[in-house]
Formats: sequence, structure tokens, C-alpha cells
Amino acid sequence: MEANEAQELKEQAEHGGDSSLRPVAFTMSVVAVMVALTTVLGHRTHTEAVLKQAKASDTWNEYQAKKNRAYDTELATKLLNDLTVADKAIAEKTAKEWAGHQDKWADDLKEEQKEALAFEEEVNKAERQAKFFDLGEALLEIGLVVSSVTLLTRSRIYWYLGIVSSIGGVASVVWGLLIK
Repeated sequence: MEANEAQELKEQAEHGGDSSLRPVAFTMSVVAVMVALTTVLGHRTHTEAVLKQAKASDTWNEYQAKKNRAYDTELATKLLNDLTVADKAIAEKTAKEWAGHQDKWADDLKEEQKEALAFEEEVNKAERQAKFFDLGEALLEIGLVVSSVTLLTRSRIYWYLGIVSSIGGVASVVWGLLIK
């Protein structure tokens, strides 16, 4: 239910002269605001998960590129050592230089892997949070719609059911915020 629909139902209740429905209309207004906030929170969390996943992918790509470069250098070093080269001194010097690069790349690979795994953990956290925010949004919307039936039927049972659903939605959002 859109916020303007909730406002229309509230106005209808107020113009109808039934002041006993004012708490229902007020509750609906509060729940509509909570739906809007939860929707924004959910969207931002989904966006964060996508951005972190992109960073994780970029980091894994860098890791793979360095790993390939290290492997190619290792093969080239073996070739220099195994083949007959006109100037053995130059070949040995080149092989030593490449060995230094390989040591550095080995350290870099460990760091890249650690960084990529950290990004993946952040993605998992954001996705877990987003699930709770999505559930909260759905429960709040259900609470809003069920509460609005009270304005049509004048039966307060729907208001109470809407409140219960809304409480479940708030609990889901709070649970999502508490995820570490």
C-alpha cells in the first residue's frame, strides 16, 4: 500500500466522523513511515552487497593475474636454467631477478586472498541483513493493509492483526540491524 493510499483512508475515517477509528488511522500512518524507512534500508543494503561483491571480484581477478604472472615467471626461469644459453651469466642474473619477483608475488598473493575473503564476508553479512530487511518490509506492508481493513469493516480485530504483523516486521528489521 502506498503512503498516499494510507493517507486517503485516514482522511476518510476522519471525515466519516468516527473518532473511534482515529487510533487506527494514526497507527497506519506510523506503519507507513516504517515501511518507507525499511524499504530504503533494504535497498541500501542490497546496493552495499552488490558493491562489495564487485570489490571481491576485482580482488580475486588481481589475485589470479598475479598468480598467472608468478607461474609464467617460474616456467621462464626453469627454461633459462634447463636450456643452453649463449651467455650463462646473463641467464643466471635474470633468473635471480625473477626469483625476487616471485617471492614478492607470493606475499602479495596471500594479502590479495585475505582481502578478497574479507570482502566476501562483508557481502555475506549484507545479504543476511537484506533478507531480514525484506522480511520486515513485507510484514510491515501486510500490517498496513490488514489494519486498513478496519476502516472498511469497523472491526478492530483487523487492527490488532495488523499491529501483530507490524511488530513482527519491526522485530525483523531490528534483528537485521543487530547482525555482526
